[in-house]
Amino acid sequence: MQGASATGQLLREINSKDVRVFVIWEPVLATDFAAPSTAALARIPNLRVSQYWDRKRALSHLLGERNRSTVVWDYIAVYAPGPLWQDAPPRPVYSDHPVRDVISGAKDAIQRLLASGTSPSGGDK
Repeated sequence: MQGASATGQLLREINSKDVRVFVIWEPVLATDFAAPSTAALARIPNLRVSQYWDRKRALSHLLGERNRSTVVWDYIAVYAPGPLWQDAPPRPVYSDHPVRDVISGAKDAIQRLLASGTSPSGGDK
């Protein structure tokens, strides 16, 4: 949940309509037996955010999950616009984890894209 709060703060600091965030919630911990609650979703109250429940961790598998120890979660990636996700995601401009510890790197990457005239798209899980 700290990653969601950090992402909400990032969006308050970067108030550009060109920034879109996709939050993917997935079951990882023993307490993750159902889709996120309204309270969890409310941690990122922003019209630029789309939030999804990925019950089967399809995105984690796409990003490299092979077994329980390689689950991709609490991860943030910043993507430049343009390339479409097809068989595999494009290479992110920035990615790291855990979100709360690396949010400043994501913010810097987004600011560089905006300064260069390139509109970023970001993802937080």
